[in-house]
Amino acid sequence: MERRRSFPDVLAGGIFVLIGGAFVVGSLGYELGTPLRMGPGAFPLLVGAIVAALGLAIVVKGLIVGEAISFGPIPWRAVAVIVVAVLFFGFTVRGLGFVPTSAVTALLTTLASSRVRLVTALAVTAGLTVASTLIFVVGLQLRIPLLGPWLGF
Repeated sequence: MERRRSFPDVLAGGIFVLIGGAFVVGSLGYELGTPLRMGPGAFPLLVGAIVAALGLAIVVKGLIVGEAISFGPIPWRAVAVIVVAVLFFGFTVRGLGFVPTSAVTALLTTLASSRVRLVTALAVTAGLTVASTLIFVVGLQLRIPLLGPWLGF
């Protein structure tokens, strides 16, 4: 009985191991603290270790259990729209403010799928904008203006 290796699983797991390992290495430059009084390096260390462990499990699964998976066509439109949305957010959040930038970013990423209707995209945009504003601006108290200086407010 021949074992079939899953190259996508091995590749994805390897990427997770690299990213997790980078976080672990980066966290060692900060104070780790104790379990009761964690320092700034403790959380990235734990998250990095968990991500690396999950990546290792995916690599092992791909090597042992493996399955034949064929890649379908790459959705280039979705890839391009999501990249543009992330760049838009990064370049405009301070100028436009959090609410309009979040709304446009959410709308763009929702419309990346060709199967989403405009009404659904607008509803998702409204929900994500309200949720992200409540989480980041109200809950985490990020100091980002809701409406930026580019809008004249």
